[in-house]
Amino acid sequence: MIKTENLGKRYGRLDAVAALDLRVAPGQVMALLGPNGAGKTTSMRMIAGFLRPSSGRATVCGHDVVREPLAARRALGYLPEGAPSYGEFSVAEFLAFAARVRGLTGIPGARRMDETVERLQLQPVLAQGIETLSKGYRRRVCLAQALLHDPPALILDEPTDGLDPNQQREVHALIRGMARDRAIIVSTHALDEVRAVCNRVAILARGRLRVEGTPAELEARSRYHRAVSFHAPASALARELLARQPEVETVELDPIDGRVTVFPREGADIFPVVVKLLAEQRVRVEELQLERGRLEDVFRHVTDDAEDAACAA
Repeated sequence: MIKTENLGKRYGRLDAVAALDLRVAPGQVMALLGPNGAGKTTSMRMIAGFLRPSSGRATVCGHDVVREPLAARRALGYLPEGAPSYGEFSVAEFLAFAARVRGLTGIPGARRMDETVERLQLQPVLAQGIETLSKGYRRRVCLAQALLHDPPALILDEPTDGLDPNQQREVHALIRGMARDRAIIVSTHALDEVRAVCNRVAILARGRLRVEGTPAELEARSRYHRAVSFHAPASALARELLARQPEVETVELDPIDGRVTVFPREGADIFPVVVKLLAEQRVRVEELQLERGRLEDVFRHVTDDAEDAACAA
């Protein structure tokens, strides 16, 4: 439903986005990750039709965003960065205006507006001016306008920014529910949000797509993949003995919380080795865990490599 081919945006000699190829199918929620300035917002603005590409193309439900802009926008719901709206409107006036713009009138339009207001729990502020709302409510109002016309594709730029933890969970549940038959792109800096709602991940750095796959596929690239971590007071001897095991690459101690992490050599299964040695040494262990990998580790590695390559060039 959302597709880019060699998509690029150039400002003078600077490639803000270069050769971006993305595919987001129905049922997929793709997290678009990257450090500030990586090209995430520029990419989403091009897909949404608010920024004309310098090269390549983007389509939404088969409609080219440059050649068929209205058809592409009808198929897309867009929550922009900063959740812009008209501050002089009340919430009800703004949503009614958004509904009319989308062609939602009469009883069907009123029904869609009522459903969206209830879904995002906006009843308490319907009569309130948008400029008087909290940051969290403003974001929910802007998310409501993106969902009013029940689009098959969604682009959400920081959808939970400014929301409290309870509201974040509600939005996560909303996104998961909508994802069954929609294609969704979510830009976020919160990796917990990726784990909560996304089944695809794309990492951008310096305007280029560096890695893309499922969360599990990316976690498998982490040095923490299949590492074993535990907390055990007075475990210095155990750490030394573990470091001598042929299957173990290294053992690290977190100086802040005292957690021990045992890293395997490539391809090694060290969990039974760690359990056996700790039992033999009669070490009292808390929170023994087989690590699946850490997205933050992959993110840091990918983006640092991109920075190093740029500096070398």
